[in-house]
Amino acid sequence: MSENQTDHANQPVLEVRDLVTQFSSERGTVNAVRGVSFDLYRGRTLGVVGESGSGKSVLSRSVMGLMPGNATRTGSVRFEGSEVLNASPKVMRSYWGQKMSMVFQDPMTALNPVLRIERQITESLHEHIDMSKAQAKDTALALLTSVGIPEPARRMRQYPHEMSGGMRQRIMIAIALACGPRMLFADEPTTALDVTVQAQILDLLQSMQRDREMSMILVTHDLGVVAGRADDIAVMYAGRIVEKAPAERLFAGMRHPYTQALMRSIPKLEMPSHTRLDAIAGRPPDLVNLPEGCSFAPRCPNAQEKCLVDDPALTADDDHADHVFACHFPVNEVVVAAPGIRVDGQPPRIAHDPSLGGSA
Repeated sequence: MSENQTDHANQPVLEVRDLVTQFSSERGTVNAVRGVSFDLYRGRTLGVVGESGSGKSVLSRSVMGLMPGNATRTGSVRFEGSEVLNASPKVMRSYWGQKMSMVFQDPMTALNPVLRIERQITESLHEHIDMSKAQAKDTALALLTSVGIPEPARRMRQYPHEMSGGMRQRIMIAIALACGPRMLFADEPTTALDVTVQAQILDLLQSMQRDREMSMILVTHDLGVVAGRADDIAVMYAGRIVEKAPAERLFAGMRHPYTQALMRSIPKLEMPSHTRLDAIAGRPPDLVNLPEGCSFAPRCPNAQEKCLVDDPALTADDDHADHVFACHFPVNEVVVAAPGIRVDGQPPRIAHDPSLGGSA
């Protein structure tokens, strides 16, 4: 590989800097995304995790430019070196599908109920790639086969309501991958699916991402979903990234109390039946009237007076520069078990902490 090729390979596919997204409303300005920055490299997966209302889905739509008329964005979004934040709709249409694509969380509303599946897959092929009708149909059949749809020729003639939720989500993945995008956003792709189908969809996304060497942003409210599937994890709260690290490092030592609270709230197989889940107390803040200081302070068991007046900046861990968190009083390291995660080349061990459930 030449020096120029090496330099290009080391460049991020996506560079986001100080991204701010606001919505005007009758109540005031909604601060949905507040100064988010990150890089995403080719072939890597970034997991974006947070409760509903944390800004994670708005972040994905902001990067793609899929915003309503009452939204304003500032900052910088560079895709393969080109600034796209303020690009015109015409320019963005050349990116959608072919360079970046999205799998939406609710296929029943994302798919057109009055169009057959064949039309919905081939539409983007006709829009972005010079294909004949026969070539587009053959490509659609191959896509349906690749995402595990049985009897693809018959399914092509059907409508979305004639399929199960899992099959509709596979159709959404086929549509998103039709034009060979270099980056894929998966926005809560397993919402409303049973756990068995959830695992199948997540495994399918991971397999397709690796086979195509795509970059992927996997948006979810569940840390368990990104465990073993994301290379890096960004935890969002009230529109900000409050902790970000490589996946192994994050699970080896969570530093922000919110990240630890998310982990504790995940049901565990070893829990006795009828065990009360460890829920996060309180409610997420109002994004129109954000509290002074740290937004998580009203819900945080570690909060002190400083937290109520001083909003902490992202700070690097003393031992790991790629692990950053925004907390005045970070939690002590607790090594937790997470499916598929290996810490320093070894299976993760369980820290003896009764609040985490299980045993040492």
